Amino acid sequence: GMLGHCIGGKKLGIIGMGRIGQAVARRASGFGMSIFYHNRRQLPPAVEESLRASFVSDLDELISECDIISLHCPHTEQTHEMINAERIGKMKASSYLINTARGDLVDEDALLTALENEKIGGAGFDVYQNEPDIDPRFHALRNTVLLPHMGSATFEGREASGERVITNIRVWADGHRPPDQVLDGWV
Repeated sequence: GMLGHCIGGKKLGIIGMGRIGQAVARRASGFGMSIFYHNRRQLPPAVEESLRASFVSDLDELISECDIISLHCPHTEQTHEMINAERIGKMKASSYLINTARGDLVDEDALLTALENEKIGGAGFDVYQNEPDIDPRFHALRNTVLLPHMGSATFEGREASGERVITNIRVWADGHRPPDQVLDGWV
């Protein structure tokens, strides 16, 4: 009991290679992981080289080849339940799905079926479709790690968030476009 897997030498698939996806890639390379990513646009070669990351244009290929799939993209019409029964079926039986982005990226019913039937290795979640309500079926599983949407819950993280809000207000008050402007159509 209480055994896990060594992550060194494993293939990490990052879906969404923005600021957070890149931070995950930097940390993962320190553990000796091979890093692959899928994104709307391929990163510049210098950035890929610095992250030791390889672009995979076909999302299904990334999902079927990687040992760990980590989600870091926004919830949009295109990404809604992008991890569905078909894609979960393409994962290796030993693969893990990690979602710290948005709950609606994953079809939870399909994931629960796969986890209950041990079709994939496991899942780690910090976000859920019906937050703050978590589907009670997750609690009965031994192959999941569930957190209460607290991935950014540090003193430093909360202080930095507050500072960004103040910066955005100041920039807007000075008549400029805020650096963290929310655009229509983005969730």
